[in-house]
Amino acid sequence: MRDELSELAFATGWGAVRRMPEPVARATFQAMADQAWVRHTASVQQLERNLRRVVPHAGSRELRELSRDSMRSYFRYWSEVFRLPDWSNERIVTTLLCEDEVILRDSLSAGGAVLSLPHAGNWDHAGAWACLTLQPLTTVAERLRPEGLYERFLAYRRALGMEVLPLSGAGGPFRTLLQRARDGHLICLLGDRDLTANGVPVSFFGERATMPAGPAALALASGAPLLPVTAWYEDGCSCVRIHPAVPEPTMGSRSEKVAAMTQVVADTFAGGIRKHPQDWHMLQPLWSADLRGRRAPEAPAHEAAATEAGP
Repeated sequence: MRDELSELAFATGWGAVRRMPEPVARATFQAMADQAWVRHTASVQQLERNLRRVVPHAGSRELRELSRDSMRSYFRYWSEVFRLPDWSNERIVTTLLCEDEVILRDSLSAGGAVLSLPHAGNWDHAGAWACLTLQPLTTVAERLRPEGLYERFLAYRRALGMEVLPLSGAGGPFRTLLQRARDGHLICLLGDRDLTANGVPVSFFGERATMPAGPAALALASGAPLLPVTAWYEDGCSCVRIHPAVPEPTMGSRSEKVAAMTQVVADTFAGGIRKHPQDWHMLQPLWSADLRGRRAPEAPAHEAAATEAGP
């Protein structure tokens, strides 16, 4: 019954937001962000602990202002997600700015690419843009309760042109992802948050964290380039930058190569987050120090892609 009520409330809210005039929806979501920020909820407190690593020299007032801006960015993402199915193709394409797009196009022309993205900006908008301007993409989503809510998000992303594979199930998604990559498809995986507690240890902003091995493992197994992506908002547009392919180490075991490549991804993410910390939507524990003694973090049902895919 609780799951059914949750799904009903979410569906009702989704429909209501889509019927609102856009300025009203935007103002409503900003007010919701400000309310959560003023209440200093547990999620906001965790966000500030995360941002403290990004801006270690910030004073208390500066950190609070940054967390307010980050909450507004996060709720902006949600407002846009709810309304994205009603956007025209022209709007989706013209309001997404892609820096160094040639890197991605050249990779796809040569036979596919594996993109690794952080929880930043609007990754759903970026995915819709890619499906319209490049080719349909394949991603992974964790199957969570309530099942009906998961199915709603699945249908939403499939309607945007994405192939969405479930993280759980017999054998996992790795073999299918591998086949897609070898066939020259575009693979997109969120790569800054390890959901399994089996990720690769990395140094992230000078402190130990774990990140998913899936993107690097898939690139190594398929031969497709691993392209880190950073994302942010700029005025009325979503922005992404395609970074150069992560080089495959010439020496070491497979696990050592995966670890080295994942560290490069972490360093690239850190550079992008430093430039646009307000648009990094990390409201959950990420660093090992914050996770000590806890279970592996659960992903919200809305998360677009799994952060782990392995053989």
